[in-house]
Amino acid sequence: MGDSNEAGAEAPPAKAGARGGLRLLSPGEPEEPSAQGSALLLGGSEVKSRAVVKYSSAPPRAAFARLEEKTDLKLPPANWLRESAKLGPAGTTILGNSKKSKPFSSFGMAYDFIDSVGNDVDVVSDSENIKKLLKIPYSKSHVSMAVHRVGRTLLLDELDIQELFMRSSQTGDWTWLKEFYQRLIDQKWQRKKKSKEHWYQKAILSKFLYYSINGDGAAQPVPSAAEQQESRSDQTSGSDGAAWPAPFEMPSSVSEDPIASSQGLKNDFVRNILWTFEDIHMLVGSNMPIFGGGRYPAVSLRLRDNNKPINVLTGIDCWLDNLICNVPELVMCFHVNGIVQKYEMIKTEEIPNLENSNFSTKVIKDIAQNILSFLKSNCTKEGHTYWLFKASGSDIVKLYDLTTLCEETEDKYQNPFTMPVAVLLYKVACNMMMKKNQNKKHYGTIRTLLLNCVKLLDKSRHPQIIASANYMLSELFQLDEPKKEESSESPFNENSDESYSEEEEEMGDSDENGSHSTGSDPPDDSKAVAIIKSVGELSVPEKYKSIHQIRPSCAFPVCHDTEERCRLVLSYVLEGLKSVDSSMKKESDLPAADPSTPIPLKYEDESARGGPEGLEKQMALFLDKMGSLQKGNYSSQSGMIPGSWQHKMKLQLILKSSKAYYVLSDAAMSLQKYGRALRYIKLALQSHDTYCCLCTNMLSEVLLFLSQYLTLCGDIQLMLAQNANNRAAYLEEFHYQTKEDQEILHSLHRESSCQGFAWATDLSTDLESQLSVSCKCYEAAHEILQFSDLKSQNTEHYVQVLKRMGNVRNEIGVFYMNQAAALQSERLVSKNVSAAEQQLWKKSFACFEKGIHNFESIGDATNAALLLCNTGRLMRICAQAHCGAGDEFKREFSPEEGLYYNKAVDYYLKALRSLGTRDRHPAVWDSVNWELSTTYFTMATLQQDYAPLSRKAQEQIEKEVSEAMMKSLKHCDVDSASARQPLCQYRAATVHHRLASMYHSCLRNQVGDEHLRKQHRALADLHYSKAVKLFQVLKDTPCELLRVQLERVAFAEFQMTGQNSNVGKLKTLSGALDIMVRTKHAFQLIRKELVEELDQAKSAASSPAAEAAPSLSREEVLRLLSIFESRLSFLLLQSIKLLSPGRRRASNNVEEDLALRANKQIYSQLLRATADRNTSLVERIDVLVHLLDQLAQGSAVQ
Repeated sequence: MGDSNEAGAEAPPAKAGARGGLRLLSPGEPEEPSAQGSALLLGGSEVKSRAVVKYSSAPPRAAFARLEEKTDLKLPPANWLRESAKLGPAGTTILGNSKKSKPFSSFGMAYDFIDSVGNDVDVVSDSENIKKLLKIPYSKSHVSMAVHRVGRTLLLDELDIQELFMRSSQTGDWTWLKEFYQRLIDQKWQRKKKSKEHWYQKAILSKFLYYSINGDGAAQPVPSAAEQQESRSDQTSGSDGAAWPAPFEMPSSVSEDPIASSQGLKNDFVRNILWTFEDIHMLVGSNMPIFGGGRYPAVSLRLRDNNKPINVLTGIDCWLDNLICNVPELVMCFHVNGIVQKYEMIKTEEIPNLENSNFSTKVIKDIAQNILSFLKSNCTKEGHTYWLFKASGSDIVKLYDLTTLCEETEDKYQNPFTMPVAVLLYKVACNMMMKKNQNKKHYGTIRTLLLNCVKLLDKSRHPQIIASANYMLSELFQLDEPKKEESSESPFNENSDESYSEEEEEMGDSDENGSHSTGSDPPDDSKAVAIIKSVGELSVPEKYKSIHQIRPSCAFPVCHDTEERCRLVLSYVLEGLKSVDSSMKKESDLPAADPSTPIPLKYEDESARGGPEGLEKQMALFLDKMGSLQKGNYSSQSGMIPGSWQHKMKLQLILKSSKAYYVLSDAAMSLQKYGRALRYIKLALQSHDTYCCLCTNMLSEVLLFLSQYLTLCGDIQLMLAQNANNRAAYLEEFHYQTKEDQEILHSLHRESSCQGFAWATDLSTDLESQLSVSCKCYEAAHEILQFSDLKSQNTEHYVQVLKRMGNVRNEIGVFYMNQAAALQSERLVSKNVSAAEQQLWKKSFACFEKGIHNFESIGDATNAALLLCNTGRLMRICAQAHCGAGDEFKREFSPEEGLYYNKAVDYYLKALRSLGTRDRHPAVWDSVNWELSTTYFTMATLQQDYAPLSRKAQEQIEKEVSEAMMKSLKHCDVDSASARQPLCQYRAATVHHRLASMYHSCLRNQVGDEHLRKQHRALADLHYSKAVKLFQVLKDTPCELLRVQLERVAFAEFQMTGQNSNVGKLKTLSGALDIMVRTKHAFQLIRKELVEELDQAKSAASSPAAEAAPSLSREEVLRLLSIFESRLSFLLLQSIKLLSPGRRRASNNVEEDLALRANKQIYSQLLRATADRNTSLVERIDVLVHLLDQLAQGSAVQ
């Protein structure tokens, strides 16, 4: 190779000095694309030109030998036609032998510089083709080039009609094009032989170059006639031989890339240059020999007949060569009849101003821009072969779509460009896929490249590329990313307005692209895609650019939802699987799937599986299989060879399908379509089962996928269990199958029975079975994480699996607990606890215990507390189950009840300790506290109502009841504002009421120990006061408030019976009447509710459909009202007796007299009111309220 600084040393800026310090590159080493090149001031106007050598196989540059005057170039030098490190292949290239430019030369460069194709580079071509295009307006020569589009890049190759039709005569490959050419362009086509003068000039130039590197200037003996004949035969074989490759055959492996070597697609250029001409970026191949050293660091050599002046074409040719290679000077050697005359040094920027060779560099720039715009505007279909043709002597340039013309023939794959184009599209897409995470905006381009690649190929001939392309298409859709909202910033939406597709119509313009018909041209030009009616138009600045904008890459399709995205992925996966399966033609293959025939699925009777026991057995088999996968067992039914491309590709496609089905299942789960979700997760697990059968070495990533699939399956089974009402709809969703799903499943069945996860994906109608399957799914997911040591690398997923496992075990525990409670409620005859109940308790307890362990292992104190709370509830159910033993009238609080209630208390206290403080989770903390308070209250109430007097003393029972009631109060939060606050207040009021009643009862039944009596009296009074305060806060408990007040009055009466002095009795009596006055609030609440009930009854009579709200117990109100009237009557009577003059000492106490008269009046009214039995309940309450108002006005005893 040449030196790394070749683009700089061989191409220094104009008027710049030589650069030193050259470094040799090892063979095949690319040259650094450093910023060499310059802007050259040519012909008075600036033309930007910059060249960067991307690769060079040229030897270190050597100085050329200046030949002596009169040297005869007709005599061959000694080294002629021999390989020369200094000259490289230049001499033989000029002679036109095997080094001649080939029809696929641009593809060879594109394969080598795949990074540049599709996006950064506008044109890839041989420098000779570039020059030929830019000389079109100046030349009468014919132009024939093949044009291919790959993304934004155009590939240009010479399409040698002479060679082509010579081959057609021998093989018949291009007969359709030959017929088309003869019909429309040249009806009398015949091969045109090159003149003797042509070969003479070629030989003279070749000898000149060899002399220039030989350096001695001495003529050598002329070779013998035999040698001359051999040399001539070499030349003619090179020029006349078939330069076109045979129709492309599928390589054994695209990755090994034997394409270049076997199909003539190698990059044969000495150097590949990234040439930027104005705003056009071109990757150009060049074989021009460059000399240097001494005074001239980089020069090009040209030989010219002194009798013929330099014309415009020669000038443009020399100027473009030097620009492309960034050579600052041209050395022109003049000869006459092969005799050297003189040398002349010409700077590159002076070439456009040479005598007889004047041309405008700006016009060349306009020509380049117009031609590129014309081609990019009309060569819009990737994968199509376009033919740019200008006949010799004609001013008209036509563009044909050969692919469309070829498709009209019997065999559309006759186009020899088809396979190289397809492979290039594939390679460019592969290269862009490597960088997809860095530049996702190219997804649309990649998709277009791959779709066009697949469209070009014959499925039966190229299954590997088609399978691989479809897999890459599926990889473009990121299934593991959340769906992004459409926005202008999304890379998938870029260029969506201006994007083009395969079906887009060609842009037409009446001036530029209209059909051309004159007397000299054939009238039928309808086959042409576009026409330049006159080559002179190319010199007009922006003639085409203003009309035909260069279109951007194709936009990526916007998927509006997850299902659409996954369905696209599965369609590509299916095409890939079909390609793989079609490549394995064996007798053992299964017959092709019939879309109209459903695939038989193996169903098994649930009764035959033995319920949970059968599930345990299937789980054990599954875990054994997982263990064998770690050892790399391989069990394909189709006999696919491990390591073959079919094996590798099918593994990837199957894994992709499993991911797609998993995402579909997750999306259906979010939409609460649980039947559909189970169907998709079943397909995902069937795909994974097949993957396991084919895989020889299970990757940890794939095991993680399986754990995620099983976790989702567990979620779905749990939701199906919790939504049993819609089971019919879910069943219909589950059994529905698309044609695509059937075909994918058929491909899976070629390799596996797909029954490895049948235990997890059946849609059961039994609630217990569904919950058990859900739990087993989580357990299997957990086991996979355990034995594959994935939990440390995927902590978040591991925690989620344990949370779900704890949750479903809670669900199962609650299920068994509710069943036990139902059995308990159905017990009518037998009072003893059944064995079935006890079995359900054990199952429920075991589930709760395992669930608590799951949550505690991940430090989830809140959920652990909830399960402890449920365990406490289970203990209470167990306690309730033992309360029915014995006769109801002789019933006592049993030791078993006490045992289970105490266990319940223990679990509730554990739950509180698990939470630590209320701040951790206020709602759960309040819930546990409420349950604990309820347990204490229930235990105390049962001990109070069914005192175990046969086992314990009354004092001990009272002490235990008091302690339990106080603990219940401790855990009953009456101050915090919450939805449960009224319940807590009612509970606290009830506890105080019960305690007050208990101490009241103790006081009545107790004899002696005056200190204890005083204590009980104080406690009773205290709890009655607190109960009244709490009941007064509550607006919907007037009866309870009235009952407590009546008990307080009874307590005062009891106290009064033990008093001897009238003064003490009057004082107690005054307090009792004061309590009576305070019951006014309760009566007002009762009256309000009674009035509301009457109004509701009237409205219900007018509209029967209206539902009545819960009403007061009228019987309870009547009973309390009767007691109140009797006690008020009794207290007033006692007051009258004690205030009467006969019972009190003589005194002139006016207040007592007034009180006596008021009490007599109230007593009289009360007697009259109670005597009237026709009075309504509301009227009786009104009377009492009125009497209480009178009593409160100060007429009572002070």
